[in-house]
Amino acid sequence: MQVVLFDLDGVIADTAKYHFLAWKHLSEKIGVTIDEEFNEQLKGISRMESLERILELGQKSDQYSLVEKEKMADDKNELYIELIQTITPEDALPQIPQVLASLKDKEIKIGLASASKNGPLLLDLLGLTEFFDCIVDPTSVVAGKPAPDIFLKGSELLGVQPSQCVGIEDASAGVWAIKDAGMTAIAIGDVINLAHADKVLSSTCELTSNVITQVWHENHK
Repeated sequence: MQVVLFDLDGVIADTAKYHFLAWKHLSEKIGVTIDEEFNEQLKGISRMESLERILELGQKSDQYSLVEKEKMADDKNELYIELIQTITPEDALPQIPQVLASLKDKEIKIGLASASKNGPLLLDLLGLTEFFDCIVDPTSVVAGKPAPDIFLKGSELLGVQPSQCVGIEDASAGVWAIKDAGMTAIAIGDVINLAHADKVLSSTCELTSNVITQVWHENHK
């Protein structure tokens, strides 16, 4: 194992609530009602794909031009950026700073493979930027999750084969992306929804560098 690629939302920090508030605000403006259950469908996918799902829910998919949709997505992101300004290093999920430090000590490279274009900003707010050897720009890949592109780009940037990587995700789409990239997948969350991962942990409290290494070794016996 040479590399660990992390998703951000729900793995490094719990930013889903901020995404939900921003999407809810936008949805109400166009007459669509979403709840937290629906918001689960938006985890791990791109901003435009999220917007398309909201418009489909409200049967409004054909009511807006591409330019109008891009403006909506930009408006949502501006509100999201306002909301996350209150994030501090204390908002990192349990064990994450310790896991990152331990991986660094073992000279294992670390990458961020998040669908969020705000990854660099969030890592700065969390005080974790120094741990990352690469941050994959989601705009640099052709297809978003569940396509494997963003994870494959991460392994490419860090100069390793996909088989040498572990990906860590909390969304089903992200786990499929890791597996389709030919990597070992560790999921954080519900064991039923994420059963296609190589290992499912109930929370980041169970995540350690030793666990990550062990899961990779078990997957390569």
